This record gives sequence, C-alpha cells and structure tokens, in this order.
Amino acid sequence: MATTEAGRPSFVTVVRSTPADLDAASHLFDAYRVFYKQPSDPQGAHDFLRARTERGQSEIFLARDAATGDLLGFTQLYPSFSSVSMRAVWVLNDLFVEPGARRRGVARALMEAAREFAHATGALRLVLETAEDNVQAQALYESLGYRREAGTRHYALSLES
Repeated sequence: MATTEAGRPSFVTVVRSTPADLDAASHLFDAYRVFYKQPSDPQGAHDFLRARTERGQSEIFLARDAATGDLLGFTQLYPSFSSVSMRAVWVLNDLFVEPGARRRGVARALMEAAREFAHATGALRLVLETAEDNVQAQALYESLGYRREAGTRHYALSLES
C-alpha cells in the first residue's frame, strides 16, 4: 500500500470537518450508532452533530477516498481539561470506518490526524476508552503508542431513571 510522508495510505485524505460536511458526517455518525446497537436516527444524528459543532463542543475529522471523495470514516474529539496540569486534554470519543474500508489504514489515518490536532492545540494528552473485548481496536491503539492506564479506575453514575 502506498503511503504519504505522514505515513497515511495515499488513497485517504483526512480533513477537519466544516459545516458543509454536516450531512455526510451525520450519515456516518448514524451508522456508527447503529454499529453500537442503537436504532437508526438520521435526523437525531444530524441535530446532535450540528449542536456539538456550533457550540464548539467537538472536533470531527473525516477520511475520504482521495480519488472519489467518498466518505470512509470519521473520528470525533471532545475537549476536556486536566486541573492538576492546567492544560487541555482531548477525548477521542468516536472512531468509525465504513465496513468496506476497514483494515486498509483508514482508522490509523484518522487517529494520526487526531494526534496531530491535539498536539497543535497544545493539549497535554489524547485519551480514549474501548471495550475489554475489542482486541482489534486495542491492537491499533497500542501500535500508535497508546498505553493502558494503570492505577486508576473509571466510574460512571447513570442519571437515567
């Protein structure tokens, strides 16, 4: 597979999403939610992404086929902060690649774009979480330098009735 100077597959371009990309991004976001066993909700996906981006609450990166422009995948980052370090932290919350584009370097290209963005914004770190049984994702993350945190436990308080 041919790669660019940044090590990305040459058939992939990754760009930071703009308002003009909202319809295409929301289609992928809906597919991502369906992958996680949620009912399809194209309008809800559109409204959710629009609200996040209009309020500056997320950054979305899109992977496209360089020749056709077809959308191949996306990643979405949410801002957070480290009070102790008094610096920004980006949470890589969503990563999705269309089934036909998987295992071709698209996820790696999206992850690299996220890393470059976090670094350019002066962030302390980029964090993510994945399921214990998602060994393919774990292998990707570890190959990119992510390390499993030791000495901490993540907790969640459900606010649903």
